[in-house]
Amino acid sequence: MNSDHSHLALRPIEAAPGVLIHPTADRRLASEQWLLATLPAPSRDRARLEWDQYQVTLLPLGTLFSAVRIPGRLLVALTGITEAPKLDQFLRETLDGGPVICDPRFRRYYALVPASMPRTCHQALDDWRAMDVDCLGRGSYLGVPRVDAVQWTRPRATYWSAPMDSPSTLCSPVEVARLIAAGRHCMPAEPEA
Repeated sequence: MNSDHSHLALRPIEAAPGVLIHPTADRRLASEQWLLATLPAPSRDRARLEWDQYQVTLLPLGTLFSAVRIPGRLLVALTGITEAPKLDQFLRETLDGGPVICDPRFRRYYALVPASMPRTCHQALDDWRAMDVDCLGRGSYLGVPRVDAVQWTRPRATYWSAPMDSPSTLCSPVEVARLIAAGRHCMPAEPEA
């Protein structure tokens, strides 16, 4: 395994007049607080405790963000890549830094997208479900890892395949749809019933 973890760092921000640059720790703390804003205030302490103890907590979807579930087999069919770190790099590049969570236990990826995506992409969703792709919104919960869990460490531990660069930075629905469309063309045909 490559010991160079430079690809795990958040994207650098260029200094310019009028641009404030925040260290990675500040950006991660701000991202954590933004994620926790999906919960009522009394539940935020419980979520922090779960992050400390279990590295993951359940957050409700459909308010600040939704999530598109992408099966790992779709990404493998598209790229031919089976190693988690290389798939992570592919997602970071393809989704232009939008945040993606990996659940290695079930070999699924969750691209965080605007909360409105389930409503705006409902026609495409019907086609996607045949590939086990779904857009999860209101009424759904997602296991969200600690914001500093940014690499695969053990077989069943959920982590950020593509970390959040900053609060409210999400994947572009168009880029996610293009990724799914490209993967669909690479998937083996389902046998006819």
